[in-house]
Amino acid sequence: MELLKVKNISKKFGKKMILEDISFSINKGEIVGFLGPNGSGKTTTIKTILGLIKPSAGAAYINGLEIYDNYEECMKKVGAIVEMPEMYKWLSGYDNLKVLSESYGKRINKEKIDETLKLVGLEGRGKDKIKNYSLGMKQRLGIAQAIIHDPELIILDEPTNGLDPKGIRELRDTLKQQSHVENRGVLVSSHLLSEMELLCDRIIYIKDGKIIDTNQIRLIESYNYKLDDINKGIELLISNNIEYELNDTILKIIVSEEVTAKKITKLFVLNDVDILELNKQSLEDNYLSITK
Repeated sequence: MELLKVKNISKKFGKKMILEDISFSINKGEIVGFLGPNGSGKTTTIKTILGLIKPSAGAAYINGLEIYDNYEECMKKVGAIVEMPEMYKWLSGYDNLKVLSESYGKRINKEKIDETLKLVGLEGRGKDKIKNYSLGMKQRLGIAQAIIHDPELIILDEPTNGLDPKGIRELRDTLKQQSHVENRGVLVSSHLLSEMELLCDRIIYIKDGKIIDTNQIRLIESYNYKLDDINKGIELLISNNIEYELNDTILKIIVSEEVTAKKITKLFVLNDVDILELNKQSLEDNYLSITK
């Protein structure tokens, strides 16, 4: 069963359609990136999943429970940051986490709070007042707020805002720990494509309020080959059952554990097909190609 299932969600503000027939799912143990241009509907989709905006049509489910009809029960299983996290500025970081944990109906002890502060890089700063926190520290505390109650699903909207390179790397390590070790599902939106490429197991693209590919485009690794004899190269790929795309004079080949870039290159070289150019297609290339 999917941890999160979003089914045919649409949202209309007045006569304007903001989201149209949005469907995707997330399983435990995977990190899913949510990519799209500004105004594409990422934050609206996230707010709809969290029940902050009611959809005009469709529904979302957590562990098979419809969110809007079972809101409190479902939200106990979710930790989220949407835009800037809300905090009590006159309280310390520690006390903010304590107050929040009580709102979840869980008595979280001091050891758990200290452990969470250490996990997000705020060890030794928990007693400082929020008003003295930098933007990066507030973002770290927001992540602590999202995971303090051990949720099954973590949803983060632009979580790297205000973080320096060290903080971004620590966030990546934390999310991988939460997902791959603690077996939680993670949905994260960000404009840092290079970071998403390092972080995510899978990517969902959204544009103009629509999921571009309902099959949920996977985070794929592909290589572009320019050959001296394109026709012979294609014949070799076909005879070896290797899929490809031809763009002008460039062969795009998606690699896998069975079909590696090394195997393809060896195939061409051993059959006297010279490789004039070879480059790896990045997530940025895929993103720009898909979103035009």
